[in-house]
Amino acid sequence: MAKKATKKTSPDSGPRILFITPEISYVSRKLSDDAERLRAKAGGLADVSALLVHGLSSAEKDIHLAIPHYRNLFQSGEQATHPGKRTRISVGDRIHLAEDCKFYRRGGVYQACKEDLLMSALAFQRDLINHIIPRVKPDIIHCNDWMTGLIPAEAKKLGIPTLFTIHNIHTQEATLAQLENTGIPAGDFWDELYFGNYPQSFDESYWTNPIDLLASGISAATQVNVVSPTFLEEVAIGHHSTIPPHLSHLLYHKREAGAASGIVNAPDRSFNPQVDSYLPQEYGPRRHHTIKPELKKDLQRRLLLKEDPSAPILFWPSRLDPIQKGCSLLADILFQLIDDYSHLGLQIVMIADGPSQQHFQGIVAYHGISDRVAVHPFSESLSHLGYGGSDFVLMPSSFEPCGLPQMIGCRYGSLPIAHATGGLKDTVRHLNIHENTGNGFLFEHFTSDGFRWAIDQAMEFYQLPPDHKVPQIKRIMEQSKENFSDERVVSEYQRIYDNLLK
Repeated sequence: MAKKATKKTSPDSGPRILFITPEISYVSRKLSDDAERLRAKAGGLADVSALLVHGLSSAEKDIHLAIPHYRNLFQSGEQATHPGKRTRISVGDRIHLAEDCKFYRRGGVYQACKEDLLMSALAFQRDLINHIIPRVKPDIIHCNDWMTGLIPAEAKKLGIPTLFTIHNIHTQEATLAQLENTGIPAGDFWDELYFGNYPQSFDESYWTNPIDLLASGISAATQVNVVSPTFLEEVAIGHHSTIPPHLSHLLYHKREAGAASGIVNAPDRSFNPQVDSYLPQEYGPRRHHTIKPELKKDLQRRLLLKEDPSAPILFWPSRLDPIQKGCSLLADILFQLIDDYSHLGLQIVMIADGPSQQHFQGIVAYHGISDRVAVHPFSESLSHLGYGGSDFVLMPSSFEPCGLPQMIGCRYGSLPIAHATGGLKDTVRHLNIHENTGNGFLFEHFTSDGFRWAIDQAMEFYQLPPDHKVPQIKRIMEQSKENFSDERVVSEYQRIYDNLLK
C-alpha cells in the first residue's frame, strides 16, 4: 500500500505546492534574486504558469517551481553574446532547475524535432522523480500538459495528491524501455500508466506497448482541470474529431466522477495598455479613441503598411497552425476581403510563427498587397503594439482549449472576431449595442462563409458614428478588467488545492 505523504501544513505557509511546468514567461522576485533571467516562453502555458506562481507567492503560499534548466534562454544579454561565459543562477530554495544537456543549448522551449522533445520531456521527469520531488517533499503537485504526464503516477504511489492541468491536447508516446533507458524508475509506478494495449505484465509491455503521456497524466491524477468549462464538455462528449477518442473517454469518466473541472485562464497583468512599456503611448478606456490612431500609424510604419489612421486593422496574434487555428478560413477569403473593403483601406496584420506563415506570404506576394497585409515573425514588442494599434483580433480556431488573445484584445480595445468553440465561447459574447452587451463577434459554423459573416459584422460596427462606437469599446475595456482578472484564476486554483487535502 502506498505510504501517505506527511503533511507539513502550518497556519503561516499552508500546504507546500510543487508547480511543474516546461515553460514560464517570468518568475516572481519573491522566489529568486535572478528572477529576470528565468524566462522560457513558447505560448499561453508560460503566461498562465507565471500568473499562478506569482499570484501564489504574493499570497505568501509555500509555492515551489520546477522547470528545465534552459541555460541559453536564461543567460543575460551580456552572457548571450559570450556563450563561453556562464555564471551560476541564484535560484533560492523554492526554484528547482532540472538538469540535463538536452535543455542547456536549446534556443527555444520547443525548438527541436518530435523525438528530441520526447527525450527532453523524459529527462525533465527523470530529474523530478529522482531528485526534485524527494528534495521538496510537497503536499500537492501541480503538473501541466503531456511533458509532465508521468508525474501523477509516481505521486500516486507516494500518496501525494496531484492536479493535472491540460492547456493543449497534444501528446506523445514512449515505451517502458525508453523510460528506464532515460533513468526513470518506471517499475515503481508502471501499473498507473495508460498503455495503448492492456498491459499483461511489466516485462510483456516493456519493449512495444506504447504509453500515452497525456492520457497517463489524466488517468493517474487526483484531479484534472481543463482551461475552460466548454472545452472540457466538448472533449468529454467527443465533439472534436481531431482529439483521440481515448482522451475523450478518460475526461468523460473523470468529469462524471467529479474529478475534472474547467477554469478559464486570464491574461497576465502585464497586458494592460495603461502600463504597457512596449507601447510608445499608454492609454486606458477613456483615451483609447485618441491614442489608438497614433499607435496604428506606428504599427503601420514598422510593418511597411500604407499609413492610414482611419483604416480598420484586423490583427492575427495566434501561432499560424493550420490544424487548430483556422488559417485556411482566412486564406480562403483574404484577397476578397481586402478587395471588398478597399474603400475603407482595410489592413491585416499577422505577428506570428507557424507552418502557415509562408503560405500567407505567398498569397500577399502573388496579389501584390504587401501595403495592406503584413506577415511578420512573432515579436513580443510588435505583438503588444499589434493589440494597441489594431481594431479587431482574429481567432477563428477550429478548437481552442482557452485562448488568451481574445481576452487581451478586449483589454486593449481590440475586439475579438472568434469561432464559438471552447474557451472562445466562454469569454466572447456577440456584441449588441442596443442592449449594451457583448464584447466581440462570434460565428457558429466553422467555414469561410461563417468567418466572413463575423468580419462583416465587425466592419458594420467599425463604421458606426463615434458616439455609438466609442462608449461600447470603453465599456468592453472596463469590464475586461473584472471578467478576466488574474485574482479570480488564482483563487479558483487555490480552491482546488484546498479540496485536494480534504
